[in-house]
Amino acid sequence: MTQGRPLALVVLLIAGGLATIATAWGYQLIGGYVPCALCLEQRIPYYVGLPLAALAALLLWQDAAAFTRNLLLLAVAAVFAYGAGLGIYQSGAEWGFWPGPTDCGGGSTAPVSAANMLNALRETRVVSCTEASWRMFGLSFAGWNAVASSGLALLALAALWTSRRRAPI
Repeated sequence: MTQGRPLALVVLLIAGGLATIATAWGYQLIGGYVPCALCLEQRIPYYVGLPLAALAALLLWQDAAAFTRNLLLLAVAAVFAYGAGLGIYQSGAEWGFWPGPTDCGGGSTAPVSAANMLNALRETRVVSCTEASWRMFGLSFAGWNAVASSGLALLALAALWTSRRRAPI
């Protein structure tokens, strides 16, 4: 059985995931948006899920270890579903549907010396997890992450589904 379609789905998943995490880093490094602690936590599924997806793609390309690659695809789907849940949670907190975390904030690291403390206090921006710093079409960064993570989870499930299908006899 050829693994062309599942492999194409996993490659699309990897490309979409890389584009999403690169966009997040771009908004931070180039755009100057400071992520909150929950925003940073939403990046972890990309750091875990993309290498797992790459390993699954390698196994699909070699048409080997069906059980392992299917387990990897299931894990990738679960990791990105978790990421979608984090995005939904933060989006709901931003819209006031439920309370957000009370200990959520972001900013720079602690000052190195006491002399730099006053300057550090002036320059540190605390970012709330419950206030959207940007919206497009009504969705914040967290909302778009929920959409992207859901799509990536569905791609992993589609790859799993198509890799498990048997060719007609």
